[in-house]
Amino acid sequence: MSEAPRNLVVLLTHGPESEMSSVGMTIANGGMTAGMKVSLFLTGGGVDIVRKRATDLTHVAPLSPLSELIADFQARGGVIWACPPCVKSRGYEQSDLIDGVTIVGASLMHELIAGGAGTLSF
Repeated sequence: MSEAPRNLVVLLTHGPESEMSSVGMTIANGGMTAGMKVSLFLTGGGVDIVRKRATDLTHVAPLSPLSELIADFQARGGVIWACPPCVKSRGYEQSDLIDGVTIVGASLMHELIAGGAGTLSF
């Protein structure tokens, strides 16, 4: 009998101007490679990485371009949540964000953590 994948929640607070967003996405993808189910919760400047075209030119060598890291994360089933007040404070609406991003409060993240999910913050 196979064991259910362990959950990992990655909290990302940095936008495309910081190498920490690329590092966080690389590590989130690594969690998926390790067999974990990974959810990404974006707060503060972190919501900027999912604004359409915001990461087109972001590339922190030797890591993959940020837009590719995000696309790979989503293609492998990664979940991306964006903090509602953080989205609203920037004047963004759902239509400003890339497909597949859900604007949702922290309760889903808290539920995973209460259930034993690992956490990382960038």
